[in-house]
Amino acid sequence: MPPASTHPTVRGEAPVEDDDHGGVCTPADRIHRRLDLLDAGLSRHDIDRAIGLGSLVRLRRGVYADAGTCEPRRRAAQHGGTLACVSAATHLGLWVLSPDDPLHVALRPHGHGHPHDDCTCIEHGDHDENDRFRPPPLHGILRQIFLCRGAEEFFVALESALHARKIGRAGLDWLTKNTSAVAREAIALAGRDAESGLESLVRWRLRHLGLTVRTQVRIDTVGRVDLVIGDRLIVEVDGVENHGSAEHRHRDLLRDARAAARGCITLRFDDALVAHDWETVERAIHAHVQRQLHLR
Repeated sequence: MPPASTHPTVRGEAPVEDDDHGGVCTPADRIHRRLDLLDAGLSRHDIDRAIGLGSLVRLRRGVYADAGTCEPRRRAAQHGGTLACVSAATHLGLWVLSPDDPLHVALRPHGHGHPHDDCTCIEHGDHDENDRFRPPPLHGILRQIFLCRGAEEFFVALESALHARKIGRAGLDWLTKNTSAVAREAIALAGRDAESGLESLVRWRLRHLGLTVRTQVRIDTVGRVDLVIGDRLIVEVDGVENHGSAEHRHRDLLRDARAAARGCITLRFDDALVAHDWETVERAIHAHVQRQLHLR
């Protein structure tokens, strides 16, 4: 499959502060080439014995994984590389809009993949690590998301990385130098406050309306709300984990009533509306703004 993205020109030294390769499996769980194991002093007998004991797993000819290595990284190594783009972001625990995407695999420039059983991998030919199986640094993963999935998904993943404090000033500066104007708009807008990808998505999609949108705002007697537009228009976005629970429903109604008592208006949307029927969400918000109901 042709690469989904490449890095024709990369400017500036790569930052080290966001070099976080943890996630589903630990950094100690690695992918190994047979030659590297032999160079490290293991004999062929040692390798075969480790496989027999289950501490090493053969992925394909000459490539092995430590037993604790997660399935996505094993599949990426079978394909000839390491996790990339939204697959790498998911591995790091970041919010992504398309968690069920086919596996994204980072290959070296001019490298080639090794299709395997049921292979639907999406290739990214931009991996410049010395170890082909070492995951890319976070700033590189975010750039892959921008090039492959666009500014919206980039913004969601970036705010997630900021919220988790996985990326700092050096990583943001690198992204600013190595992306386009729309990515730089996303970088300028991004903050650390959002606590879900839905909040980030709503804020990104409302940016063109010229509104003041704050995230995770604390209101007396109500608690923290997802977003506040202007002075008093509350927008709550409920993830799938809040669906169908009578306890959650009662809590939400109580919060909305307390907000109303303080002169606030609450609009509440679920994840399906935000992700798949944005036009309805935007019309509802715009109607309130047109009537200046977001202002006191």
